[in-house]
Amino acid sequence: MGPLHGVRVLEMAGIGPAPFCGMMLADMGAEVLRIDRKTRTPLPVTDVVTARGKRSVTLDLKQPAGTAAARELAGRADILIEGFRPGVMERLGLGPEMCMQKNPRLVYGRMTGWGQDGPLASTAGHDINYIALSGVLHGIGRAGDSPVPPLNLVGDYGGGAMMLAFGVVCALLEARQSGHGQVVDSAMTDGSALLMSLFHGLRAAGQWQEQRGSNLLDGGAPFYDTYVCADGGHMAVGALEPQFYRELLERLGLTDHPDCAEQMNRERWPAIRKTFADTFRSRSRDEWSEVFADSDACVAPVLSMQEAEAHPHNQARQTFVQHDGMVQPAPAPRFSRTTPRLSGGAPSTGEHDQQALRDWGLSEDMLSRLLEHDAL
Repeated sequence: MGPLHGVRVLEMAGIGPAPFCGMMLADMGAEVLRIDRKTRTPLPVTDVVTARGKRSVTLDLKQPAGTAAARELAGRADILIEGFRPGVMERLGLGPEMCMQKNPRLVYGRMTGWGQDGPLASTAGHDINYIALSGVLHGIGRAGDSPVPPLNLVGDYGGGAMMLAFGVVCALLEARQSGHGQVVDSAMTDGSALLMSLFHGLRAAGQWQEQRGSNLLDGGAPFYDTYVCADGGHMAVGALEPQFYRELLERLGLTDHPDCAEQMNRERWPAIRKTFADTFRSRSRDEWSEVFADSDACVAPVLSMQEAEAHPHNQARQTFVQHDGMVQPAPAPRFSRTTPRLSGGAPSTGEHDQQALRDWGLSEDMLSRLLEHDAL
């Protein structure tokens, strides 16, 4: 049983970070019930991985019976998570005040891009827009080139879903002490800005330049970058510390090469980069992987998703598991005692309608009203 066993989570169906947050909570053992809206067209993105371990009920939230049932479920939940624009849940009659009348201890998690207030709160956006405004996107890319979107990992998932998961668990711990729930406002702009904390500190100390591709950790340093190999594959180099840099040079056969001296002399970086690039092009990625195997040079092959699944280290740690008919990432992090287990696959919409509602304690009278009004 995972560390969140016994915690009940009500998830309002959506796309992007809120379902990922629900998956994280389900992975840790929480009982996650997803409310799918009966009158809504199917979601444009169906992600069976982030739906794992949940149950699904369909409710027509335009019907009073459907809204009443959702409030009853909120009254029995420890946590509710939703990812709509500000005001949507209130218009449905399911805002925090309404739900907390049923359950004063409820932790109400809200996931948006811009936050619940501010000049942009009501406008549309996506990950790329949020990380653009928070100052993250500007720093990702090659020198002299345009910023590069880092998939949607920084805004949607790192600054959004993971911050929401952290926030609702923090609020749950506090509610168990105080007896009072609260609203958790998780904005991707806030979360992605927080992820930049190190770089704000470096900039304040004069150790970080605003120009892309000119710093230690953004590809500006030749010893923290990727290099193409003879077969078109790539190796990732992260030899920041001097002892790791020395081992890098040794494994590359460049210990006495004059261009590679003075690691931290920025004026020498172009020459070091060219020497590294020429050297890596002399062998295939797999050959270089053998050269750097079990070394402290901080060099690793750049693997595709399929290749990562088969890597011996990932296999030894069972980083990926076969579940629901596919290979997917295992729950993380690891626990020494309350080990998370994947409890089930992705539910089909409404798969658990009546059974889940009964399990959550809804009365037979309410179930009858839902069926009578075609709200279930």
